[in-house]
Amino acid sequence: MQRDFSVASIRAVNEGENNRAFELSFSSEEPCQMWFGPEILDHDPSAVDLSRMESMGVVLFNHDRNKVIGKVTRVWIDGHRGKATIEFDSDDESETVRSKVASGTLKGVSVGYRVTNYESVKEGAKSLDGRFTGPCYIAKKWMPFEISIVSVPADATVGVGRDLHENGFPPPGEDDRPALSYFEGCVTANKNH
Repeated sequence: MQRDFSVASIRAVNEGENNRAFELSFSSEEPCQMWFGPEILDHDPSAVDLSRMESMGVVLFNHDRNKVIGKVTRVWIDGHRGKATIEFDSDDESETVRSKVASGTLKGVSVGYRVTNYESVKEGAKSLDGRFTGPCYIAKKWMPFEISIVSVPADATVGVGRDLHENGFPPPGEDDRPALSYFEGCVTANKNH
């Protein structure tokens, strides 16, 4: 799955002509409307597995796996947000994207992630930890695996917009049964009414 952001706060870590490092936010707990209902990415340290980003996190352009433009040098959770320091590569294509980020032309950030466990919260009920009110599906175990600089985010509102079809989920209105059975396999039902 992917979650897009329009981020005005991508900032250079150090000012300077040859600086390739930038700090950005790539995720939050803002609810996002998915085909199955509102999704919230829980940012409790026990919910987010940052190991893949720490060991091999890459920065892509527009989620194109053939357009690796940099690497993740540091990743952490801060104030219920996923944050990262990224470093752009020095090849021509990466430099073009880096200069557009530095100038403010490109501001969109998206994260690719996988959820392995959801908590389903019924309408009007509270989540097990009491932080969220249903209806919603809370990603209680999830792993970010790539950060993308995107030219046109699906929605400029933080936490909104994904491209499910590219990630093996059929578009709404098409055959939802295979995706639904996968989703149901990931859900931990919240029995609060």
